[in-house]
Amino acid sequence: MDHSIDTHLDGETLCQALICGIHCVIDDQIFLNKINVFPVADGDTGTNLSLSLGAALGILQKPGEKHLGAMLAATADALLDGSRGNSGAIMAQFFQGVSDSAGNLTRFTPATFSKAVRAGSDYSNDAMSNPEEGTILSVIATFAGAIEKHVASSEQIDFGTLFAAALPEVTRALADTTGQLDALRRAGVVDAGARGFVDLITGMCDFIVHGKVREQPDMSVLLSADDMAMPAYDADDHTYRYCTECIVSAADIDRRKLRQAMASLGASLVLAGSVRKAKVHIHVNDAQQVFDTARRFGVVSGEKADDLHRQQHASQRSATHDAPKFAVITDSAADICDADMERLDIHVVPCRIQFGDRGYLDKVSISTSEFYAELARGVHQPTTSQPAAGDFRRHFQYLASHYADVISINLTSAASGTCEVARSAAGRTDAHGKVHVIDSLNASIGQGLLAVFAAECATAGLSAERTLAAVAAQIPATHTYAVLNNLGYAVRGGRIPRWVKMLADGLRMTPVIRTSPAGKLVLSACLFGRRNIPTRFARHVAKQIRSTGPTLVAIGHAISADEAATIEQVLRAEVPDMQRLSMAELGTAIGVHGGPGTLVVATQPWVSAASLAPSNPAA
Repeated sequence: MDHSIDTHLDGETLCQALICGIHCVIDDQIFLNKINVFPVADGDTGTNLSLSLGAALGILQKPGEKHLGAMLAATADALLDGSRGNSGAIMAQFFQGVSDSAGNLTRFTPATFSKAVRAGSDYSNDAMSNPEEGTILSVIATFAGAIEKHVASSEQIDFGTLFAAALPEVTRALADTTGQLDALRRAGVVDAGARGFVDLITGMCDFIVHGKVREQPDMSVLLSADDMAMPAYDADDHTYRYCTECIVSAADIDRRKLRQAMASLGASLVLAGSVRKAKVHIHVNDAQQVFDTARRFGVVSGEKADDLHRQQHASQRSATHDAPKFAVITDSAADICDADMERLDIHVVPCRIQFGDRGYLDKVSISTSEFYAELARGVHQPTTSQPAAGDFRRHFQYLASHYADVISINLTSAASGTCEVARSAAGRTDAHGKVHVIDSLNASIGQGLLAVFAAECATAGLSAERTLAAVAAQIPATHTYAVLNNLGYAVRGGRIPRWVKMLADGLRMTPVIRTSPAGKLVLSACLFGRRNIPTRFARHVAKQIRSTGPTLVAIGHAISADEAATIEQVLRAEVPDMQRLSMAELGTAIGVHGGPGTLVVATQPWVSAASLAPSNPAA
């Protein structure tokens, strides 16, 4: 088929062109990450665009006849659900405009295509609270203008000629972005989102003009350190912490009022979608405020909040001369003190918590103190769920585009499906880095100790391979112990039968649970009587570790700082070879079943990560 003479664009041809365009974007994702400096220099535009557009591949690659209007509507919907980040949301809104303009058409003429692209450009511009020149919006507008101009100049223009004429104009518009925004001018780069759009049009043009099919790229080839270097620029001091997104669904969304309600919450607001389904993207410090506001307008789903500060730090850290060879990530079931989180740059995928009809992202849109306050109110018994595969994949994709390896330390598979979900997501991650998913066979503070150990190995310069072996050796030697102040929460959550609580109460017995070598929670001891529980619990733990040599200890508490301090005092007195002790507030992994007053201690043999580092830095 000679595409250069086509004066109509049917669903099948457009579908194949879009696949080639999306593959072109995916092929360029590492470079897009590298030049990402606006609106936040967090190095994730390539990842976000690849994930966003990749969400449409399932629709486009589905066998069967492609009705143009139906295919575009399904594509726009998939992009809306799967869009990530600022540029991804804008791209989704562009296709929403194209789809709405196409309606039930079975094929485009140059004139109807021109009208659809203009609608896409208008929709994209309207999605932004403060549209700026020098971004993806400028290049989309140039593309729409070029198509309009060339269609107006010839009534018989074919699509090959049309795309061939428009591509140089959008390429020039892309080059112009460097001088249109201060952040781009300082870095000497073009806008990453705009380049992503030009990649899309380039891939489409190759197919429509030349019949060139661009295969999905192989992202397994590692880049050299020079290829991964970030451009030199002065990073802005960014005010907002979280890149927050959600979907609002209703019969008739008042988009104007939704935009007004969101605009005061933060910056970089993009409102994509339609009156039935809207995608909100905004940078804020309080993610829950976004979700609560969205619920006033409809049913909220797809909540996410990525830590912009941690992402920006990771992208810049990965490009330094002494950058770690891998990144460390865990799920929020791990409890880690704030100092270690910041010191070691550990990334976290939040689990999800549900109180009745209100959902939260663990440790992001609800703090530990807020969680326990809500739990104590007793209006709703909370349920927790593992992160979705998409949550893991988004984080893996980002980190694996900046590091050769990513090590994920996850909640014991004996208690949750989190680890299996992480493995599934790792298998679907197509960035150049390799993701290694580790079953910690532990939870809470113990899982946190393993994540901290892996991150210390990274900081010491160990390879991922050596670290995986070191972590594997630490897993069976890492133990977690817990006492539940009130078994009522475990009964309400269905974790233990009511008769067990009645028996424990009748005997005035407090069970001590621990993690087994298989990762299960088992009974470790019973403390009879209700007095001096923290002291007796600490002494029980001390007996388990007294003769094991140099030891690390971590204490977790559910709003019970005084009791945790008592445990610390006892352990310091009875564990003379303690190398380090840390303390953290407990999150939901154990807290949801133990409630306020839950106390946890984890122990681990002390191993100096620096001592494991090879004498040859390149080893």
